[in-house]
Amino acid sequence: MYADEPSAVVPKKCAIKVARYETKERTPKREHLADTPLTIEGPARVQIERTLDAVLGMVEAVSILETDGSFVPARYPPEALKEIVVNAVIHRDYNISDDIHVWVFDNRIEVRSPGVLPGHITLDNILTERFARNPLIVRLLNKYPNPPNKDIGEGLNTVFAKMGEAKLKEPEMETTGTMFVVTLGHTSLARPEEIVMKYLDSNDEIVNKVARELCGIASENTMKVVFLRLAKAGRIEKVPGKAGGKSAWRKTV
Repeated sequence: MYADEPSAVVPKKCAIKVARYETKERTPKREHLADTPLTIEGPARVQIERTLDAVLGMVEAVSILETDGSFVPARYPPEALKEIVVNAVIHRDYNISDDIHVWVFDNRIEVRSPGVLPGHITLDNILTERFARNPLIVRLLNKYPNPPNKDIGEGLNTVFAKMGEAKLKEPEMETTGTMFVVTLGHTSLARPEEIVMKYLDSNDEIVNKVARELCGIASENTMKVVFLRLAKAGRIEKVPGKAGGKSAWRKTV
């Protein structure tokens, strides 16, 4: 991983694929691809830097609906994204012939690293325990001036802390087959009820689809329950004359 072109030396795949999917679907399809995925090769540190540049460029093109009704560029804590990419490069299983995959969606970023969790590490103790699958890569990367990894086992803790500071929900972590997947969602920490009422401070009414986008809720029925709770509390009411697919809610008159 410190050769000029590791992919030409290592018998297994060891690059990073970066793809932009123009969708929020959990399982994207080929037609959702915005362009041909990028293949990022080179020594470990160069892979990390080029991947971060590519992902940040893609994220800037994503528009997020704000509670005032405006659209703004998506923002993810750069420190959180960096730690996830660094962890993928230094802790992936290089015995598996696959690349690291970074997928940029309309509402999240997924970093998919080959290999299940190493040693005694589990999803329950990953924030408190340490185990380096590739200690030589970790040690040598840490010898650079201003190294991308601090080698003190605080990477994922930094991710959780930075997402909280940005008022975004905690990252999701899971193992799927031979992949360890970390998802950074662009979902507010605020309760759905608070988000709906803040939107109505600047807008006359709100529909289910808009509310789901703001709250990061996939189910139409789940969002309807939020509306009903607010209605029961006397905070909102249905807009008269709008029913079915055109149903809308407003602040109680």
